[in-house]
Amino acid sequence: MGFGLVIVGGLADPGPVKTLVFAIGLALLAIGLVAGAGSQALDRRARGEAYTGPSPFLAFAAVIPLTFLAALIVFRPLVALGLRADAPLATLIGITIQALVYIAVVRLLVIGPGALRWSEMGLRRRAGEIPLDIARGAVLALPVLFATVLVAALLVALLGTRPESPLPPASNTVDLLLNLVSAAVVAPIGEEVFFRAFATTAWARTYGVTRAIVQGGLVFALAHVLTVNTVDFSEGSRQALIAFGARVPVALALGWLFLGRRSIYASFGLHSAFNAIALLLSQLP
Repeated sequence: MGFGLVIVGGLADPGPVKTLVFAIGLALLAIGLVAGAGSQALDRRARGEAYTGPSPFLAFAAVIPLTFLAALIVFRPLVALGLRADAPLATLIGITIQALVYIAVVRLLVIGPGALRWSEMGLRRRAGEIPLDIARGAVLALPVLFATVLVAALLVALLGTRPESPLPPASNTVDLLLNLVSAAVVAPIGEEVFFRAFATTAWARTYGVTRAIVQGGLVFALAHVLTVNTVDFSEGSRQALIAFGARVPVALALGWLFLGRRSIYASFGLHSAFNAIALLLSQLP
């Protein structure tokens, strides 16, 4: 029902009815997916499996309508008050909403039923270890970025297009700082909690370390394809392939570092430094 209403709302003419139908569809879709994830967790617990929480795939599916619904509720009044949807501040608000939804879904579907604990997901560390873990991750940012540039350059040469940045252009120092906070602080927090602390840990418990790193990395890269937005299918497909392939090196490195250190702060350090350096380098021209 929810998916059907989302389709109807998306095809409807602009207006309050379209917004209402779309919002109701998102709410029903989110409720159905969250309920399905809870049911799956109960089934796994009854079978006595090693990991008794919901599939990260199903949890990620629930994140999508919840994020759209929260963004719709938050942005409607802000846009009415004059906030530009393409401004760095709007991007920061949107990424913050997504990060909060990631954490809320993990708290509701994984921590709440006891499928995993925060300590098992690498979030509980002694205060003195946290800065060291972040630094250990940050020092890997340059070699991982070098590998990423090579892969991206090869894909751009083969496919003949270049994806646009998911962040809006920064026309002044304030905009640049807002983009830095979005890319190097807020986005890594939400994504590391979901894709590393939750998804990679769950898959490591179910399938082993190697498959968890590969599967978690590929899903992380695939999630970033959702930000590709073009009107031409051929162009969009090529940009999606580049966006996916270019993120595979850092995605695999993040999973390897997280499981190797058993610390979310190490993968956060790599993720944050990688995004910050990439963003600053993109500003050089």
